[in-house]
Amino acid sequence: MRSDILAISSGRLLRLALGSILVLVGTGLLIAQGFSWLSLEPRMLRALQGGAICALGTALGALPVLVIRKMPVAVSDGLLGFGAGIMLAATAFSLIVPGLSAAEGLGFTPWGAGGLISFGILLGAIGLFAVDSLVSRDASLAPSPEHPAIPSNIWLFVIAIIAHNIPEGMAVGVSAGGGLAHADSLAMGIAIQDVPEGLVIALVLAGAGMSRFKAFLIGAASGLVEPFFAVLCAWLVAVAELLLPIGLALAAGAMLLVVTHEIIPESRRNGHHRIASLGLVSGFCVMMVMDTALG
Repeated sequence: MRSDILAISSGRLLRLALGSILVLVGTGLLIAQGFSWLSLEPRMLRALQGGAICALGTALGALPVLVIRKMPVAVSDGLLGFGAGIMLAATAFSLIVPGLSAAEGLGFTPWGAGGLISFGILLGAIGLFAVDSLVSRDASLAPSPEHPAIPSNIWLFVIAIIAHNIPEGMAVGVSAGGGLAHADSLAMGIAIQDVPEGLVIALVLAGAGMSRFKAFLIGAASGLVEPFFAVLCAWLVAVAELLLPIGLALAAGAMLLVVTHEIIPESRRNGHHRIASLGLVSGFCVMMVMDTALG
């Protein structure tokens, strides 16, 4: 009797997962068709498309929670390390190097370009660190009757990851708004990195007692900030040329802080240092190849 119940439950979960895949694919096709109807400036449209790809990567990452409730910790740590490697490579090859070139193109000397980009990196890191500190002290994260089963630290973790999607959207928008050739490869790399992020959010919420479908919805929705900030930053870069190298540097600094302050420590927290490190190196190489081939 119990085996029959489990079989029925598994069948329902499988149908739910397959249905969700079809919904995501259909939604992606509708959004892609909708883009062609928008009367956006080409660079804005490119930024919106890149941000949407990143959001879709997050949604796809959250999808497995409909079928599985837990993932081996070693696999999760390896995926986090992989994502960290992708973000490090994207920071170096898709943000800092083009930022230096853009600054020199505006007339800065190599020393001046290096100083400007360094200032932007520090400013981006300090700014995100300040935001992260404010979120960590937010009293509204205390347990409430609406979410009695989910501890406040779980919600804090989810909000932190959502906040960390903002610099990723910024990076896509600045690259697209600046007309950089590697903007597409950067968006694809961030989308790949967003897959384990969406999965982690969904698994953490499901493991804390939330229904799988609701955990999937929250995990999928966590990436929606990326297309918004992508379009916003693309518009800002179009306003003034000087904002291009500064914007690239700000995004680079924020992403560096995310990787070093959050993702790498989290990937090594459970003791799987070698797996996390191998994942980081692998992710770095994948993004470097993508940046070279697509950029």
